[in-house]
Amino acid sequence: MFCELLNETIMMEIKVLGTGCAKCKNLEKATREAVEKSGIKANITKVEDIVEIMQFGVMITPALVVDGKVVLKGRVPSIDELTQLLSK
Repeated sequence: MFCELLNETIMMEIKVLGTGCAKCKNLEKATREAVEKSGIKANITKVEDIVEIMQFGVMITPALVVDGKVVLKGRVPSIDELTQLLSK
């Protein structure tokens, strides 16, 4: 059983926080491209509920949450920057 656990792929949990504005949509698109480009195994979800967004302590969107930690807010970085950020 332990060997089976070692073979399971660990999925990164990525949340794109934003209410649906153009920047929020661009961050979601860029994040998906960066994940695909880098080959990272990730589950990406879009969070538009303002109450859920505020639970992360985010007051400005768009924002990016990786494995429960806010790693970016208030801007849309380049795909290369996102790839570097997600590869850490």
